[in-house]
Amino acid sequence: MAAERSFSDSFIDEDPQKALEALNEVLQEDSGNAEWFCQRAYAHILLNNHTCAADDAKKAQQLKPGLPLAFLRTGIAEYHLKHYESAHAAFTQGHQLDGSDKSFEVWINRCEEMMGDETENNSISTKTPASPPVKHDWYQTESQVIVTVMAKNVPKDGVRVSFLEKELSAEIQLESGKNFNFHLHLLHPIVPQQSNFKILTTKVEIKMMKTDAIRWEKLEGEGKESSIKHFNPNQYPSSSHYICKWDKMVLDLGEEEKDENLEGDAALNKLFQQIYTDGTDEVKRAMNKSFMESSGTVLSTNWRDVGKRKVEVKPPGDVEYKKY
Repeated sequence: MAAERSFSDSFIDEDPQKALEALNEVLQEDSGNAEWFCQRAYAHILLNNHTCAADDAKKAQQLKPGLPLAFLRTGIAEYHLKHYESAHAAFTQGHQLDGSDKSFEVWINRCEEMMGDETENNSISTKTPASPPVKHDWYQTESQVIVTVMAKNVPKDGVRVSFLEKELSAEIQLESGKNFNFHLHLLHPIVPQQSNFKILTTKVEIKMMKTDAIRWEKLEGEGKESSIKHFNPNQYPSSSHYICKWDKMVLDLGEEEKDENLEGDAALNKLFQQIYTDGTDEVKRAMNKSFMESSGTVLSTNWRDVGKRKVEVKPPGDVEYKKY
């Protein structure tokens, strides 16, 4: 009895490898003890030796057919070997021997879930593989809202877009030949006549002109008028140290003249464009918010900083800021 107590679950939990070595020794001397085979199976399970665990648990079943623990260990080992039907059978037999042990019910349910998933997956595999989902995202400048659909090699005549004051509908022919359709109820009105789309190699860009220079909190839904105003999208304040044409930020970098040697403000603008294009969503939000709220006098990429405060106007020392 003292030896059996030394091979409790808690003892094995503390050091499965040490417990396994000890059980190997005692089973060499007494190979007819079903409980010890059960506990060695448990040590194997903790060490992810599931085949050895299944062999020991089945040996325990042979030695003591009425031992519920032997069937529990068998079922767990078979489950981890992904033999779900065998595991289910072992758990069912063990539950019949000990109906008070609720762990059998838990494992039976797990096996049934996995067997159901396998049946569903086998059924799906006989069908035509589904096309991967089409991803789309959006961002905004002071004058436009841009929706980007990540679809490669779209034909030149494979896009149809309908612009309404507060609605956008699009149908895009994918490389697979199937169509991707979506319909948006926009948060704020747009100018349909000044909205358009562009087909690039890796994506489709849909640009919608804002009717008001306000920051959209989201793309869709019913929203209140934003309290954050932008300056006139067609003019730039005299307090700006340089003219920054933000609409160029949405151009694909592959179409830019990368070999052009730029200097001064032009080089600086191109640098900001590349930072914006390559930046994360937080970087883009930080750049938009800081530029808009500061009337073009501050440009930050740190969303943690500008996201929790209003960015104040900071014109250069030799420039006087005036509202327009």
